[in-house]
This record gives sequence, structure tokens and C-alpha cells, in this order.
Amino acid sequence: MKNGKIKVGFAPTRRTVFSVEDSLKYKKMIEDKLTEWGINYVNLDWLNEEGLLYSIHDAEKVVKKFREEEVDAVFAPHCNFGTESATAKVAREVGKPFLLWGPRDEAPLEDGTRLRDTQCGLFATSKILRRMGVPFTYIVNSRVDSPVFERGFNNFLGAASAAKAFLSARIGQVDTRPGDFWTVMVNEGELVERWGIEVVPTTLVDIEQGVMKYVSEKPKKLQDTVADLKSKVDFGAVGEDIINKIAALKLVLLEWAEAEALDGIAFQCWDALQAALGICPCFVDSELTDMGIPVSCETDIHGALVSLMLQAAALQTTPIFFADLTIRHPDNDNSELLWHCGPFPLSLACSPERKVGGHYIMPSGAPGVAEWEIKGGDITIARFDGDHGEYSLLMGHAKGTKGPFNRGTYLWIEVNNWPEWEERIIYGPYIHHVAGIHGKFAPVLYEACKYIPGLKADPVDPKEEEIRAFLRGEDL
Repeated sequence: MKNGKIKVGFAPTRRTVFSVEDSLKYKKMIEDKLTEWGINYVNLDWLNEEGLLYSIHDAEKVVKKFREEEVDAVFAPHCNFGTESATAKVAREVGKPFLLWGPRDEAPLEDGTRLRDTQCGLFATSKILRRMGVPFTYIVNSRVDSPVFERGFNNFLGAASAAKAFLSARIGQVDTRPGDFWTVMVNEGELVERWGIEVVPTTLVDIEQGVMKYVSEKPKKLQDTVADLKSKVDFGAVGEDIINKIAALKLVLLEWAEAEALDGIAFQCWDALQAALGICPCFVDSELTDMGIPVSCETDIHGALVSLMLQAAALQTTPIFFADLTIRHPDNDNSELLWHCGPFPLSLACSPERKVGGHYIMPSGAPGVAEWEIKGGDITIARFDGDHGEYSLLMGHAKGTKGPFNRGTYLWIEVNNWPEWEERIIYGPYIHHVAGIHGKFAPVLYEACKYIPGLKADPVDPKEEEIRAFLRGEDL
């Protein structure tokens, strides 16, 4: 998978009328914490002897440096009151996700004087950020070693990563959507106009020619790929010629993704591919998704975008799985089946048997379909969609649970109130496709929406106020 590191522009600030010594002490404490957490950051040690921002005349220098370093986010801890004019100007001009926080003040000295007044300065800076129209994330005024600070900082990193993945996305589109799937219609013009999202099309003819060239020539690369795939799963029900086509399809898609710098792929997986090559792409989709190039089914471009956001929210530490919302559990009213023909990543499988065979629904029975259940645990479910020019991001948490055996790749999940989820999806603007990922990332997605103009956060469970309470650390 891609490197999930986010580069942070570290711009600690102080005010001239408060203690310089205390500002330097807290600057070092914060930098030590960032180093401990393994954060990739660019500091201001080059700016002046203190490495602190306190003059508006230095703001342009900081902006220039952060742009040259191509930072993905800016963090401006207020080491005392801070200088709101310079800080807000840096935030506006750099134009990246911005984190506002400062360490909690100590008690006044015995003579009644105060060294920092950090909280007061945070109030000042937040007002100027609002006046300048700068979206920002705020962590409640807390101590450097507080779990509230650590939680908020990690959540911000994930949000910056998710927003970056969305706003810079290049989605490969393999052929048109299936004719009957009106649900996956998208406005490609709006995507590029609003967010700079690029859709890069190719045809099944191009894919077919690439696959058949590999199959006819059988280069070592193909032989090695075949051997690798055979070492992972049971192909007992699939002939050697089919395995060669499956391996070749993986290579062709990977080469196309590299040549076009694609972040994800939306694949027209039926039924033209079956007529052209006699295979299903499901297992290949699983392989690419496991490698950090998520593939959505039925040419679902919005599905590929939300997959990228989820993967980035987790800082590329675990793959997504792309699923249909299919049926409710026969006995559990709050359980739903997440399923698709076979694209769930093999690395998530928990079934003892991991096999690739023929499709069990299509009349052709075309081979290439993976079959395994994936592990449960904490799950985040999300869907990006829109209509009539309005877009939103559905998000919520679930847990894996037990349920009846299924063909294909699947996971039964349980939520607190499935009828509420169902109603939210029905009234839209969503469809039956979602992306899932292991872990709890709704707060990350909620925060990421601040940095994507025109995208409304739509949390189901936890609710918005529950997310905000979590980020305030009310459970700690």
C-alpha cells in the first residue's frame, strides 16, 4: 500500500508580551511529542533564533517554506497567547487542513502574574480564522501529555489524509456502467469542477487486448504471477488457461494504474468482460484492493472515491472492502449482510477455505470469483454520493457478527439501530454500495468533510454530537 505519512507544517506561535522562556519550553515539549509519535513535520527553526512565529512580517516566509516543502497540513500550537494575525495568514495562504491547539495554562504565579494565557489566544485566533474563511480543526485546550491531545492529533492526521485522497483523486474507469445500473450514474463534470477529481477512461477492448497479449506470449512476469496466485488460494475448480487470464488481467490493470497514476479503479465487471474474456474480475479486484488500489464494482466511481477516503483515513494501514447492502439477518433485526461476488481482500479473510471458482449467480458461471468470509471486529461503513448538485458522506460504526454461510466474499455486521441506517440510505442520496474498513473512523471522516468544499458530513451512528464529545475526550 502507499505510504500513509502526512507531512505537517509545524508553526508554533507566541505573543511578545508573554514569557518567551515558557514558550520555548512548550515548543520543545510539543516537538518531543511529535517525534515520539513518528510525525513527519517541518519546523520553523530556520525562521529566527526561537523557531517561533510572532511577527506578521514573517508569515509570507513561512507560507513560502511550507509550500516548497509540500506540506499536507499545518499545525500551529499556541505556546503562549500566540499571534493571531500571522497564524491566520499562514493558515489561509497555505490552504491546507489546519489544526489549532495550545497547551493548558498552569496556575498563576504567587505574585498573581500569568506566563502564557494560551487559552485566551486560542479564542482570538479562532475568530480571525473564521473571518478569513479558513476551515480548521480544534483540539480542546489540554496538556501536552493528555490523551485528548493525542486523540485529536491522530484524528486530524486521518482527516487531512482523507481530504487529500479525495481532492487529488484519479479514478480509472473501465468501460461504461452496466446498462441496467442507473444507480451508479455520476456527474463527471461536477467532480472535476468542484474538487479536481479526474476520471481516466479505458475500454474493455484495450483491457482484452492486453490480457490476450500476455496469455499468448506467456512472459516470465505472467508465470511468476500465476505461481504467486496459486500459492495464495485454491484454484482447483479453475482450468490453467483461466488462471493465466486472471493473472494477466491483474498485470494489465496494475500497469495501466501505474502509467496513469491512478488511485483507484471503477470496473464494469459484468457482463461484457465475460463475453470478451470468459472470466470475472472479482479475485483480481481483491488483489488490487489489497495492494492499496481499491476497485469498485459495476463502474461505481463514487464508490471508488469513498474507498479512497476510508483507506486514507486509516493512513493506508489496512485495506477497504467494497460491498453490497443485501439482506437483513434472519434472526437479528440490527444485523445486515455486507457482500459482493468476490472482491474482498484476501488479507482480511478468516475462512479456512480460500478458493476461486465460477460465478454462482450469472448464467454463464464464469470463473474468477473469490469465496471467503472476512474477519469481524470494529468496522466503519461509508458512502459518498449526491444528486441535484448536493453531495454528502454517510458514515457510521458497526461490529462483525455471526450469520448464515454465504457464497462469494461477505461479512455480517451489527449496528445499534439498523432501521435508522436503512431509512437514511433509502431517503438518500445513497445507493446499495458501501465501502467498509476495520476500525472506528467516523470521527476522522466527519472532520475530513470540513476540508472538502460542498461535502456534507452525514453521521448515522455515532451521531454528530457523540463524535464531537469523543473528540473533546468526554469518555476519557
